[in-house]
Amino acid sequence: MSTDSEQAAPGGVPYGSARSSADGAAHTVGFELSFPHPPESVWAAVATPAGLRGWLAAADPFEPGPGGAVTLRWLHGGADAADRLTAPGRITAWSRRRLAEYTVDARGSFGFTLRGAPDEEGTRVRFRNDFTGDPGRLLDVLAGWHQHFELLSEELRGRPADWTAWTPSRFTALRAEYADRL
Repeated sequence: MSTDSEQAAPGGVPYGSARSSADGAAHTVGFELSFPHPPESVWAAVATPAGLRGWLAAADPFEPGPGGAVTLRWLHGGADAADRLTAPGRITAWSRRRLAEYTVDARGSFGFTLRGAPDEEGTRVRFRNDFTGDPGRLLDVLAGWHQHFELLSEELRGRPADWTAWTPSRFTALRAEYADRL
């Protein structure tokens, strides 16, 4: 199964890509993103507890650097879903202001490679999530990351996610869009 990112979905985030191994057990989801913000701002959003909380998850503990402990607790499920949405793990790659990769339970490894956009202001981000399991999860993973990257865009504009107002409607719409693209 493979899909390529070609154009931006409504909301401005380009569609992600997905690939599975020949046996269907290993999967990779990727996104190529551009933000009109300096690398320092994007780094703070993807590699600090305060930044991650505004668009992805609470990060506690968070020990920056290779091998550092990290536990991510997704906030969009409400208090009753806290255990289901908590994933302990490690920081598996780290190069200050350039690369942050996390490996967490049930999510696999995912990372962000940042670079300044040549001849323009802004930051380009290459995102990759590798995981194993049921290939039926691909639609959920693509839609979930896509929605989080929409939230990242808002976080970078100074509007962190209001997790109390989160509903699954945008996720459901994105999942349907990805189903049409596969």
